[in-house]
Amino acid sequence: MSASDVIPGDVAWRNGTFVPRADLALSVGDSGFVLGATVTEQLRTFHGRLFLPAAHAERLQASLTAIGIRPSATVDDLLAAADKVAAHNHRLALAAARGNALAPDLAVVIFVTPGDHPAQHGGRPGAPVAVVHSFPLAFRAWAAAYEEGIALRSVSITQVPTTCWPLHAKVRSRLHYFLADREASSAEPGARALLAHADGRISETTTANVAIVRRGMIVAPPDADALPGISLAHVERLAAREGIACRRESLRAADVCAADEMLLTSTPSCLLPATRFDGHPIGTGRAGPVYRRLLAAWSHDVGLDIEAQARRHAGGGG
Repeated sequence: MSASDVIPGDVAWRNGTFVPRADLALSVGDSGFVLGATVTEQLRTFHGRLFLPAAHAERLQASLTAIGIRPSATVDDLLAAADKVAAHNHRLALAAARGNALAPDLAVVIFVTPGDHPAQHGGRPGAPVAVVHSFPLAFRAWAAAYEEGIALRSVSITQVPTTCWPLHAKVRSRLHYFLADREASSAEPGARALLAHADGRISETTTANVAIVRRGMIVAPPDADALPGISLAHVERLAAREGIACRRESLRAADVCAADEMLLTSTPSCLLPATRFDGHPIGTGRAGPVYRRLLAAWSHDVGLDIEAQARRHAGGGG
C-alpha cells in the first residue's frame, strides 16, 4: 500500500509527503506569493493517466534551471508524485461515479517556489517548496468553443521581454495576462487577448499557443517568440502523420487577418479554433477542416472523443 492510499479523500503532495488535498497549505510569506516567483507545469489525464509526462518533465526541468530554483525533489520525483496523485484521485472520481466511464479526467499541477521570503521570516531564507495537486478539468469553460471557436483581440499589453525572464520558462508571474485579458474582454465580451512582442511579433494567448493555417500549411511562431508548447508540438506530430505540412516563422497581426484558420493549443482543452480576430472572421469564421482533422486524430490517439467528453461534463450532451 502506498502512502497515498491511507488518505480517504483527494490527495496532494508537498515536499515528499502525501497529504489530504483539503489540508494543502503554503505560507503567505512564501516567495511564490510575495514575489510571484513560481515555476509551474500543468498536465492532464486521459482515462486517468498522465498525458505526455516526459515532455512536461523536460520543460519543467528547463524552467527550474532557467529560474535557478533547486528543490530537494528531482523532476523524476515530481512526476512520480504526479502519477500517484492522478491515479489515486481518479480512482476516487470513478468510485463516486460508480464506475461510470464518464468520470472526469483531471488537471494535475506541479509548482515549485523558492520557499519563505526572508523579509517576512526574520531575515531567514526558506527552502524550496514543491507541490503536486489535481482537480477535475473545467470542461464547462471551453466545451462550446470546439464548435463556436474563440474570439481574439489585439491589446496594448505586450509579452514580457526576455530581458526580464526567459520566455521558455513556464512561471506564475502572469499579471500581464490578467491585464491583457481584461482589455480584450472590455473591447469584446468573452474575447481573449492575443499577446505580441513590442516589435509586433505574435507570441501566444493567455491560455494557449497559437498557429495559423495558410493554404493548407500550419505555421506557428518559433520558440524564440513564445513558450515552447507541448500541445503545439503534439499537433505538429499529428499533422506530420496526417500529411499536413508545418513550419515555424514569426507571425504578425496581418498574418492572422489573412489566415484560413487559426489553432489554439493548450494542455486542458488540447485544440480549439480561433474564429474571430479584432471583430472580424478568421477565414470563414467557423471551425475549419484542418482543425477538425487534427482534433479527430488526437481523439483517435487517446481513445475518446475529446469534444464529446467536454460537452458531456459541461452538461451539453454529445
